Amino acid sequence: MTIRKLKHLIENHPTRSAWTRGVREYALEILEDMNDDYDFVGSPADRKALNNGAKNWDQYSWGGCSFIYDADIAARLCSPSEFKKTRYGERKPNAQEEWLDVQARALFQAANLITRTAKSESICTA
Repeated sequence: MTIRKLKHLIENHPTRSAWTRGVREYALEILEDMNDDYDFVGSPADRKALNNGAKNWDQYSWGGCSFIYDADIAARLCSPSEFKKTRYGERKPNAQEEWLDVQARALFQAANLITRTAKSESICTA
């Protein structure tokens, strides 16, 4: 499946929460860096191509390949009430994580969304 078609499917992926909307946005940003005509099938090589050479999603997030400011990450992943509760990203998201850790988790889920979408579509067309 081409990246162009994959983007279209993910854009139309239903979301019900701020978190899933944020994950969808990360998925679209990841795909934005790829050639629209690239044939993505969800293989290990394809998954490796998603993270732009980073060893894992933690390295991708902490290395500055996505948002670097806490407020930007919080705005993307939090509901309005959660965003206000964290003082617009000034407070840590929880006791165990920094905002960049939360972003890495969302990026991991975005990569899974991309791969699942590609694989489910290839099953439907086979």
